[in-house]
Amino acid sequence: MDSEFRNVYDDEQRARAYAQLDFPGTYYLAFRDLSSVFENHAKGKRAVDFGCGTGRSTRFLRDLGFEVVGIDISRPMLDEARRLDPDGDYRLVKDGDFGGLKGCLFDLVLSAFTFDNIPTMGERKAALLSLKDLLAEDGCIVSVVSAPEIYINEWVSFSTRDYPENRNAVSGDRVLIEILGVGDARPVEDSVCSDDDYQRLFRQSGLSVLETLRPLAKGNEPVKWVSETEIAPWTVYVLGAGS
Repeated sequence: MDSEFRNVYDDEQRARAYAQLDFPGTYYLAFRDLSSVFENHAKGKRAVDFGCGTGRSTRFLRDLGFEVVGIDISRPMLDEARRLDPDGDYRLVKDGDFGGLKGCLFDLVLSAFTFDNIPTMGERKAALLSLKDLLAEDGCIVSVVSAPEIYINEWVSFSTRDYPENRNAVSGDRVLIEILGVGDARPVEDSVCSDDDYQRLFRQSGLSVLETLRPLAKGNEPVKWVSETEIAPWTVYVLGAGS
């Protein structure tokens, strides 16, 4: 597959479309279990939302009682976040540089879909090491990532039928997926990563996996699910510092 990769979220039109999203359909499953995950693993209420985009996950954390800072490399996304949430704390950071948070330690780092947009294993490892440095004692990282299966099936909120080449993708390859119902039909470019490679990255970064979730729909939700009751579109990794 074509290995050229770009951050499609650093785009005003995309940012305006993404700002319309709340927690519909398939996205609901990504966030459904997070409050209980935080209760079980976060020892305090200081949080940073890594790759906050238009602030959806930042506001989610704040509604759960966290004192949260949202950080992102995309100015258009942050412009939308501030428009939607003028009182929120949203900060522009350079790619891989969290120097603006120097001296700040957090009980929780949330990364919702951000690693899908980091193209290489080396850059993913560097990001994990930087996030690890932000953790307070007993702090944890909760990373929600797209399972490789999301790129080869149909979903309530996504379509991949126009991108059969996704089936041949391996870790590090570019994959395409369309977000449905946002008024922007351009496909999103992600970088696929297998569970084995994530596990390897965590070990190399000195992080231990405290819990892994692969949320499925239960079938009793008021949604006409497509693949979600049988195939998990997301993987949630809960990570702690240590061996």
